[in-house]
Amino acid sequence: MMTLLKLFMTVAIVFICVHVGKKSPSLAGLLATMPLAGLLTLLWLYTDTKGNPAIITGYARGALWGTLPALFYAVAFLCFRKGVSLHVTLAAGFSIWLMGAAFHQWLTK
Repeated sequence: MMTLLKLFMTVAIVFICVHVGKKSPSLAGLLATMPLAGLLTLLWLYTDTKGNPAIITGYARGALWGTLPALFYAVAFLCFRKGVSLHVTLAAGFSIWLMGAAFHQWLTK
C-alpha cells in the first residue's frame, strides 16, 4: 500500500508540473527541478530504511554532487535557443549529464 502511495504522489507532482507548464513553462521548470523530487526521495529513503544514517548521508552527498550533471538543462537551454531539434538537444544534454555523472562517480570513490 505504501508503494502505491509513493507512486501516486510522485506521478501527481509530474502531472502538476506538466499542467502548470502549459501556462507558465518557467514556473513548471522551477517546480520540477526544485528539491521537491529530492525531498520525496529523502522522505521515502528515510521511512524505508528507518532513518539509516549511512544511506541518508550517502543520498545527500550524491544529491549535492548531482548538481554537476544539471548541466543538462544549460545545454538544452542553449540548444533550444539556437533552434536545434529536440532529438539532438536531448542527445547533447544527456551526453553532458552522463559525463557529469561519470565525473561524480569518479570523485566519490
